[in-house]
Amino acid sequence: MTRMSVLGWSHVGVCCSDLERSTTFYEQVLGFEQVFTMELGPDLVATMEVDGRFLSRMLRRGDIRLELLQWLSPAPTGDGSPRSMLDLGLTHLAFRVSEHEPVFALVEQHGGTVHRETLSVIADGAVQLVYVTDPDGTRIELMVGTPDFS
Repeated sequence: MTRMSVLGWSHVGVCCSDLERSTTFYEQVLGFEQVFTMELGPDLVATMEVDGRFLSRMLRRGDIRLELLQWLSPAPTGDGSPRSMLDLGLTHLAFRVSEHEPVFALVEQHGGTVHRETLSVIADGAVQLVYVTDPDGTRIELMVGTPDFS
């Protein structure tokens, strides 16, 4: 039997239009802390598939790592609206919370949007799911309760 080469989880990258605003959002709303910030560019053209310069800021919360990327050149694209749940690829980040309302207040205070119309209740009321978006429209699911998958 061949041994698996994958050692473990590394991080998720999120492109943002304003590194400081996004950092504040993820620190104040979701409890992340900064690990490091560095400017990168020509040495990562092949990996990033863009010939440009960007700031990379790694944040952490427990064993979760989130990399915020702010492009210095060229400018980022997109209009800040959340991607469709039908688009292939990453659709959202998800976090367990004890209750929604305190988080909603922080989301709005730090430039995000609460999407109350997305509230769903499942598992006989034991789980409540709702979406918020960060200042650039990245969809974040807030989950109250834990489904019993046994």
